[in-house]
Amino acid sequence: MCILFFKFDPRPVSKNAYRLILAANRDEFYHRPSKSADFWDGSNEILSGLDMEEGKEGGTWLGISKKGKLAALTNYMQPKIDKNAKGRGALVTNFLTSDLDSYSYLKKVALEGHLYNGFNLIAADLNTTKGDVIWYYGNKGSPEPDFLNPGVYGLSNSLLDTPWKKLQYGKQLFTDVIRHSQELVKEDLVQELIKVMNNQDPQLPDPAIEDQGKDYILPILNKYAAVCVRCPDYGTRTNTVILIDAVGHVTFTERTMLNADVDQWKTSTYQFKLQI
Repeated sequence: MCILFFKFDPRPVSKNAYRLILAANRDEFYHRPSKSADFWDGSNEILSGLDMEEGKEGGTWLGISKKGKLAALTNYMQPKIDKNAKGRGALVTNFLTSDLDSYSYLKKVALEGHLYNGFNLIAADLNTTKGDVIWYYGNKGSPEPDFLNPGVYGLSNSLLDTPWKKLQYGKQLFTDVIRHSQELVKEDLVQELIKVMNNQDPQLPDPAIEDQGKDYILPILNKYAAVCVRCPDYGTRTNTVILIDAVGHVTFTERTMLNADVDQWKTSTYQFKLQI
């Protein structure tokens, strides 16, 4: 995943309001094998897409469980990567299957952060009775996890809320939509958010992206500097929207590319209620 926006309000005043609104893009090589979002092995407990790249099978970029665990991952853009580093997708799957709470899990991850290429990890415990808690950790930032207060956040391939122009632009588009979220029927809200995540307007110039990406990013900068990345063999291949209302009803919508073809897409929606 390369960009996501979310609004977090653990105790909304109105019953029509959402505790969490999340919109995310996964940017990846079109031919990299993966599975579309579904419940794992028919267990009906954990929902996510899955990476099927050889040696990294079972990792994921975004997932949620009926027990209220949610995690999202983005890579931290760096000019050179260590091909022998541990697979980052397992950071999400391990949390979704762990008994640890989000803070304890990220504390554990932080001790091993040096074993991975750059990443950002959002981990949440969603509890209708006790209230929701979200933590963030990036292995290129603070050595300790950060507690997230209610608010609107943006995350791309740098640290949380780093002022890349495309992140700021996308966050404003996202905020404009969710400002009217209680006035829209759920299906229309989802479609408006998917429209935001498919905005291809490059936000240039952006010295911050160029400085972080160095020569690695320059050949594709014009495409990369948009919320939706569209290069010949690489780019946005999955949009995901997650809505969680005041009583714990979850709507998970994924729009994903088929057959590495930018003109073929499939949309799937899953709905369930958190069990806590």
